[in-house]
Amino acid sequence: MKRSSKNTNGSTEDHADGKPSVPSEPFFASLPDNLQHLRQVLGNSYDLIIREFRFGAEGRLHAAICYTDGLVDTDAVQTHILDTLTSDRESSGPHIWQDLRDRILGVSNIREAADYGTLLTALLSGEVIFLMDGQAQCFRISMKGWESRSVTEPSTESVVRGPREGFTENLTTNTAMIRRKIKDPNLWLEQKEIGRVTKTNVVVMHIHGIANDKIVAEVHRRLDLIDIDSILSGGYIEELIQDETYTPFPTIYNTERPDVIAAELLEGKVAILVDGAPFVLVVPALFINYLHSAEDYYQRADISSLIRILRFIGIFIGLLGPSLYIAITTFHQEMLPTQLLISLAAQREGIPFPAFIEALMMEVTFEILREAGLRMPKAIGQAVSIVGTLVIGSAAVEAGIVSAGMVIVVSITAISSFVVPGVGMSISIRMLRFPLMGLAASFGIFGIIVGLIALVLHMCSLRSFGVPYMAPFAPIVLDDLKDTLFRLPRWALVTRPRLINQQNIRRSRTSRPKPDSRV
Repeated sequence: MKRSSKNTNGSTEDHADGKPSVPSEPFFASLPDNLQHLRQVLGNSYDLIIREFRFGAEGRLHAAICYTDGLVDTDAVQTHILDTLTSDRESSGPHIWQDLRDRILGVSNIREAADYGTLLTALLSGEVIFLMDGQAQCFRISMKGWESRSVTEPSTESVVRGPREGFTENLTTNTAMIRRKIKDPNLWLEQKEIGRVTKTNVVVMHIHGIANDKIVAEVHRRLDLIDIDSILSGGYIEELIQDETYTPFPTIYNTERPDVIAAELLEGKVAILVDGAPFVLVVPALFINYLHSAEDYYQRADISSLIRILRFIGIFIGLLGPSLYIAITTFHQEMLPTQLLISLAAQREGIPFPAFIEALMMEVTFEILREAGLRMPKAIGQAVSIVGTLVIGSAAVEAGIVSAGMVIVVSITAISSFVVPGVGMSISIRMLRFPLMGLAASFGIFGIIVGLIALVLHMCSLRSFGVPYMAPFAPIVLDDLKDTLFRLPRWALVTRPRLINQQNIRRSRTSRPKPDSRV
């Protein structure tokens, strides 16, 4: 099977189906022939703008500019190209092409192309194409100027204390936000073009001298192996390069916060930015990363540690709340105080379903309401989810379909699942809740323990770009435990994660300054 590749001049060769996605014929020497062929290849698309004009001594030179409407800054085209050339009445001679590039055209980013494959890719990417009669080549002039969303606060990762800016769909804006935080020449960016049809720009970013060279090389290798017609979001790439497919746990982290990406890069990780996507991928990703929030590093260590402990308790409830309730009320009633047991028995009097069916109905109902609240318009989405939950819950209890205790347990479980900062891990916990409920209904607490053991064994077998998923717990790395379940003060975090970073381990060489008693 043939794969897409690029030749030395940048044109696209044959793909898996044996047909080139973009014709790569050389240019004609005649300008009318070039323009006619360009219109034919693009099917006379209405957004193709072609402006022919004459310039130079006595208007002897015949040229044209071509661009895609909506992708180019038309004011810059008029000012820096058309006005400059049409006012030039002296240019002529055999070296006019060289003079145009070096002296006449007042633009900073100008490159040459000698085939239609390169021309069409540049034209559809927002560049201006300059063609001249008698020249079998063209200029690619970068004057991109399409509309884009402004920088706003991230909607999925809100913080009380911290930056309020999030990534946008503009790749240049995203890289600039990271550059603004890490002003180091060792922050390297390498661009790739993935997708036979979409030709999406993908940028791989890492800090040279801190990131593991083997991980960087592996990222490039996996990206180069992608052979697909379209990349419309980072989720496409995430599925194609992840280590393990058949697992509920995400092994590639994603975020829309530039400060999080900057912090991950400084730990030696690699970021993958996709044009048109406001979420940036980070590899390798560890299990503990999904349980940390950006705000953990903007508060004092003691406050951050307390919040993390509360977060882990919430995760435990979100995963095991309904399962423990089913197991205890079905098999292990002796674990409950007598008064509580009598109260629960009175509530369940007349309930036609066992505890497992109760929990299953309520969990499915809550998931439907949660999804409906996300998909509906914002003006009514929250109202529908809240009112629907209250009305359905109270009506189900009054109708004798479920018990009040089950409604309380499922409600607390649903609320606890929101404390997970990583959305991908939150969805995984919601998925795993159902098989654990089935094990609890079948075997009680013994079934829950067996399920947890199988879960831990599966998690310990996972890797993210060669790094153990459960590090630094398995294998245990004592030096890295200082920023896991709790966080030590900033002056004590002097080393980077050892399993991720094998060079430049120390991030700080100074200890906490001692207060001067004379002040």
